Amino acid sequence: MMPGSPSAGPRAVTTNQEGIYKDLKSAVRKYMRTQYLRPIADHTREAFAQAVEFVCKFYGNAGRTWNEDHATHAPYDVILDSGCGTGESTLNIAKKFPGVPVIGIDKSAARLTKAGGTASSDADQLPPNAFLVRAELLDFWRLALEEVRTYRWHIPYHALYYPNPWPKQSEATRRFHLHPIFPTLLQLGDTIELRTNWEIYAQEFAEAARVLQEMTVSDCTPSSRVAKTITREAFEPEHAITAFERKYKNARQQLWRVVISKT
Repeated sequence: MMPGSPSAGPRAVTTNQEGIYKDLKSAVRKYMRTQYLRPIADHTREAFAQAVEFVCKFYGNAGRTWNEDHATHAPYDVILDSGCGTGESTLNIAKKFPGVPVIGIDKSAARLTKAGGTASSDADQLPPNAFLVRAELLDFWRLALEEVRTYRWHIPYHALYYPNPWPKQSEATRRFHLHPIFPTLLQLGDTIELRTNWEIYAQEFAEAARVLQEMTVSDCTPSSRVAKTITREAFEPEHAITAFERKYKNARQQLWRVVISKT
């Protein structure tokens, strides 16, 4: 079978990097003490505003009231599905947590147009607690963190399923855990779950979280940034939750996950 043919299945990740990226610790420590200030794209601000409106309407329809007094109101629970692709994972997460709005975020309009109909074989549309937006992830995360800090949102779970691994060593700093956005990412969720088919990515993600954990503890940083547990393991999904996961599972590739919990 020729590599890349439809029946060949997905290729395993190939890389010229041996083991964990050599400058991981210094990169994480550097970005912990700096602030990511890239201007936020207008289309992401618009998409985020739509997500905020969806969340408010969801709880409004459920009988929740909004109190602008931050000292007394309860934040809205919101689940994030970052890099949701066609939205299949968003649909599955929304079914698992029917009482919580699930926001699926992806930068590709082409992938998102497949959502609802072709994203899942057992559903023709997304459930009422699922919402898909086209946005830049890094920008969306920064806006979401502001909602968390002002007690408008509480994120019990954040899914990060099969992000682009950027496997070349020269591309390493494009990985989420080697980017200035990483401290922001770790504040978005009581539980953050990464899934990947590349073991080194899982190793690096867990190690970066551990380095940041050590720094926050030593600096007496507020507990919102501190991971209480960090687990990394190989796993075999009983039911694939994304199209990528299904392809990797059918190709018998080993899958890995990292779960970071602050509770």
